[in-house]
Amino acid sequence: MSSPLSREDVAHLASLARISLTDTELDRLGAELPAILDHVAAVQSVVESAGGDVAPMSHPVPVTNVFRVDEVRAGLTPEAALAGAPASEEQRFLVPKILGEE
Repeated sequence: MSSPLSREDVAHLASLARISLTDTELDRLGAELPAILDHVAAVQSVVESAGGDVAPMSHPVPVTNVFRVDEVRAGLTPEAALAGAPASEEQRFLVPKILGEE
């Protein structure tokens, strides 16, 4: 594991990320960030050792499109769509007026 980062290093990284940290957070992250960087380095070494054999991916499991084929089908007629409406007018749902509309 790498040595802890200095408080100034952590403060500089926080300013680059536009994150404000308290003094306690600066001290805690100074000890935690090297472990995080070691893990990133381990992942990077695996990627480099794989060479060009492994294709980049966004998911560990293949993702496929689950949508059905877009087919034209008969839809409702205006009369059928409005059949259950309490009131309709000119092939539209009729609703009470609101906000003093005329």
